[in-house]
Amino acid sequence: QVQLVESGGGLVQAGGSLRLSCAASGRTFSTYAVGWFRQAPGREREFVAAISGSGGSTDYTDSVKGRFTVSRDNAKNTVYLRMSSLKPEDTAVYYCAARFTYYSNNYYRAKSQYDYWGQGTQVTFSS
Repeated sequence: QVQLVESGGGLVQAGGSLRLSCAASGRTFSTYAVGWFRQAPGREREFVAAISGSGGSTDYTDSVKGRFTVSRDNAKNTVYLRMSSLKPEDTAVYYCAARFTYYSNNYYRAKSQYDYWGQGTQVTFSS
């Protein structure tokens, strides 16, 4: 079992930055691929970014490429999502998710591929 806790959300202005954190329980965090998803009001939860267990492979949805960066520190059992140049359409609840994988360089984009989810952290754009 893995428990995930997100933090770092808040109120941001145009062009602002935030760093979200996803802290995980467990001893072998490096065997878990992690994804970030977001859900805006009235919309489906969508993929944002993913990182392999080793941290060597990453993937992003097109709308955040060049603005968001996913990284991890396996010694701290934590995955980060650095968000910059924030836009109103980035407003959402952000969730991290994890799944065990034997393949240290694999990442996953689909919600159905993840077994563990955090409770979410709210990112709100302020004009």
